[in-house]
Amino acid sequence: MLVWTRRGRVAVLAVFALIVTVVFVAPIATVLAAGLAGSWTGPLPSDLGFANFGEALSGEQAASLSVSLQTALLAGALALVLGTWAALAAREAPEWVRRMTDAVFHVPVAVPSVAIGLGVLIAFNERPLLLGGTKWIVILAHTVLVLAYAFSGVSAALDRLDPGYRQAAESLGAGPIRVLCHITLPLLLPALGAAAGLSVALSMGELGATIMVYPATWKTLPVSIFAATDRGEVFDAAASTTLLVLVTLIALVVLGRLRGRAALR
Repeated sequence: MLVWTRRGRVAVLAVFALIVTVVFVAPIATVLAAGLAGSWTGPLPSDLGFANFGEALSGEQAASLSVSLQTALLAGALALVLGTWAALAAREAPEWVRRMTDAVFHVPVAVPSVAIGLGVLIAFNERPLLLGGTKWIVILAHTVLVLAYAFSGVSAALDRLDPGYRQAAESLGAGPIRVLCHITLPLLLPALGAAAGLSVALSMGELGATIMVYPATWKTLPVSIFAATDRGEVFDAAASTTLLVLVTLIALVVLGRLRGRAALR
C-alpha cells in the first residue's frame, strides 16, 4: 500500500514471489521430487515412481507415522486442556500472578527443545514418576513444548471476549460453572480449534526433545526420518517427509473445518 506506481507494485510483488519461491516452494518441491526419484545424478531426478512412498507406507515408517499422529493428538489434547485451564484461572487472578503464569508457560519457547527433552528425561526417569522407556515420556515432552501455544491462543481470545455476556448471565442468576460451560467455552471454540491445530502441527514435526527421550517402541516419524538420512537413505527420508507434511495438512484441514463450524455457531 506504500507503493503508489503500477511499476513499483509489480516490482514488489515480483520480489515477494521470488522470496516465497526460494524459501518455501523450492525446498518442498525438492523434497517431493526426491521422494519420487529412483536416482538423482544430474540436475533433475530420474527413474521417477512411487516405490519410495510404498516403503514409507509399510513397515517401520508406517508405524512411526502412526506413532507421530497418536502423539500429536494426545499431546495436543493435553496441552489444550491444561492451557485453557491455566488461561481461565490466570484471568481471575491478580496481575502479578497473571504475569508469572504467562512467563512460566512461555519458558519452553525461550529454551532449546533439546533442553526440554533432557529435563523431562531426568525428572521422570526415577520413581515415583518413572516414565522413562514408555510412550508417555514422549507425549509429556510434546505436551510441554506445545503448551505455550495453547495457553497463548486461549489467553488472547479471553482478552477479546466481551465481558457483557458473562455479566448478563450472572445477572440472571447463572453460577460460575454454568457461565463457563454455556457462555465462555462456546465463545472460545474458534480459538480452541486454532490452538489445537497449531499444537498438533508442532508436535507432528518435533525432533529435538523427542530424540532425547523416545524408547525403541515409540519412535516418531521425524526420528525415523533423521535415522534414514543419517544412513544415507535420502530418497526414503524424502518420501516419509512428504507423507508427514501431507498428514499434518490433513489434520489441520479437519481441525480448521471444525473451527469454522464452531465460529458459525
